[in-house]
Amino acid sequence: MERRELGPSGLSAPVVGMGTWQTLDVHDAAGEGRSHAVVSAALEAGTTLFDSSPMYGEAERVLGETLAGRRGEALVATKVWTADDHEAERQIERALAFYGGLVDLYQVHNLLAWPERLATLEELREDGRVRALGVTHYSPSAFGELEQVIKSGRVDAIQIPYNPREREVERRILPLAGELGLGVVVMRPLGGGSLARREPSAEQLAPLREFGVETWGQALLKWVLSDPRCTVAIPATSRRERATENAAAGSPPWLGSAERELVAELAA
Repeated sequence: MERRELGPSGLSAPVVGMGTWQTLDVHDAAGEGRSHAVVSAALEAGTTLFDSSPMYGEAERVLGETLAGRRGEALVATKVWTADDHEAERQIERALAFYGGLVDLYQVHNLLAWPERLATLEELREDGRVRALGVTHYSPSAFGELEQVIKSGRVDAIQIPYNPREREVERRILPLAGELGLGVVVMRPLGGGSLARREPSAEQLAPLREFGVETWGQALLKWVLSDPRCTVAIPATSRRERATENAAAGSPPWLGSAERELVAELAA
């Protein structure tokens, strides 16, 4: 699997990672067993970046338990998400405990209190407990503020939504990230699952076969990752076979402009 840098941090990330929203928020032994199996399948397929957050319920804990004994095989991206300083400290200490005292990419979720949170994370980076810093937001209404943070020079990566139906980031955010060499983590590459529910026919996907595309989900991931400004896409899944399928989309050859246009038309 091809690897790309998570911005100036020098962290090398697989181009297909895995999100944990909802899928790893489980509360019983059976659910945890299924989650462990999915993460293991992803690791075996070459996916090593896993993204979580304290707002994802039990996902941070479940991911940490799944990676016990395999922490060296994974890059962990997580987030801090609160306006309260004491709660922020609690969230960070819990996450560090889950992941062996190290978070590879620590992000300020939805830009909440980002000046204060980045100050704390910068100290942790100096201490070697955090390797790279990032910020996230899902809404175009916040992209002006996101641009301000990018220009501050304080972050190594951003996390934004991007898929054939959500392309607002193409106007200013992706060009700026590319200009400054930031890592770009793509949330919602499958539109939160909505794009994957209506699959084109095998005949419609036929022109993409030579690019290693066998499924519609892979076509959507390839569409994102064929933009060289995008570092890693983080689809979530609760199925082992889907984790393996997703990982396979993280290798070249990449789509050209005509193939990306075809995927966009099929997604319309």
